Amino acid sequence: MNRIKLMLLSLAGVLSLSQFVFAEPLAILNLPGSVTDPTAIDFENLPRLKGTHAIVNQVAYSPDFKPGAKLEMNRMRLNLHNYLIHHDGNFWCIWSDGPKVEDWPTQEVKYATSEDGLNWSEARSVTGTPDAPYAFISRGLWVRDGKLLVLAAHYRDKGAFGVNKELELWAYGWNSEAKKWEFVSKVYDNAINNFAPQKLPDGNWILTRRDARFNVTILIGGKDRLDNWREHRVVDLSEVKGFRPDEPIFWRMPDNSLNALFRDNGGSRRLFHATSRDLGRTWTTPVLTNFPNSTSKIYSTETSRGYRVMVSNANPKWGRRELHLSVSKDGKHFTRMARVDVPAPRAPKGFESIWKKFSYGIASLQYPHVIEHDGHLWIALSRCKLQTEVFRVSLESVDGLLR
Repeated sequence: MNRIKLMLLSLAGVLSLSQFVFAEPLAILNLPGSVTDPTAIDFENLPRLKGTHAIVNQVAYSPDFKPGAKLEMNRMRLNLHNYLIHHDGNFWCIWSDGPKVEDWPTQEVKYATSEDGLNWSEARSVTGTPDAPYAFISRGLWVRDGKLLVLAAHYRDKGAFGVNKELELWAYGWNSEAKKWEFVSKVYDNAINNFAPQKLPDGNWILTRRDARFNVTILIGGKDRLDNWREHRVVDLSEVKGFRPDEPIFWRMPDNSLNALFRDNGGSRRLFHATSRDLGRTWTTPVLTNFPNSTSKIYSTETSRGYRVMVSNANPKWGRRELHLSVSKDGKHFTRMARVDVPAPRAPKGFESIWKKFSYGIASLQYPHVIEHDGHLWIALSRCKLQTEVFRVSLESVDGLLR
């Protein structure tokens, strides 16, 4: 049955690509041996990146779970949309913490801190628990003018996308004297970002924005006030045949152009690509690439070693069960790929009956966020959307991929 299921999934991937009108995918992936065909990647024999694993926030029961009842995945609290930063001598991690399934009313943003990145404090709330039918989604940690901020999308009912969502992007600031988060400002209406803003040469900030209908724009501003931004169009939901844009990322190149990659919810199981040559004011139409993706969130960061890394679920065959790190020397083409060898933690007391779903090769490992600190990459991730974890990989081991 499993073999038949895999054959059907593979066939579905081929058929889904037939809806795209592009003659040739943009080649941003070129692995050793001139492997540019994503279906030819030998995922089983990719290098493995070992590291140190830690739990930030352990799996917990949903308020709906009754003692003695059968434990199911939807009877545990949601932990997703995790972000990391090292600021003022500490690691900080935030995530969306909900009562059960993803983006359910009363979902809030929680945080924990750590001196060493491996031993974490008790989780506490950033936003407080909103009254139903409202909820929050964690959207990033941002240092602006020396002040640590948390971005959170605030919305109504189940999920942030659709009609009558009252979607807004809010900012909370850390009060170091009171040791608590405080609401600072609404940032933008009908907006959910993907990662924290990046600073432009003119002092303005730039970040991605999706509205409640998945249309993608760029916001530029935030220099003088948190609520002062100008919107620049990137791509509408139905603009490119077969492409359903989601969770874009971008980075600035040495020539000040911007390089963007998009998750596609349209079934291609590939990333899409666009560029801007005027620092985000105008963009090329996104095009299909040869970089595989399991319809999941991606993240990329430049390292102090001069190369860029991207962490993603790159193997469509196994979906989010595998996490991968890819390396680019020029910021445009990824020429190395390795599996991030995240181990499975032991089952906490009371969760033994369901822990097989959290085990190595079975659990989903998703929504990575990556920072560099003290000679290592630190990857925050969610296991099964129910537990927040961090995995530390030495830059020396990543260097080894390029040798």
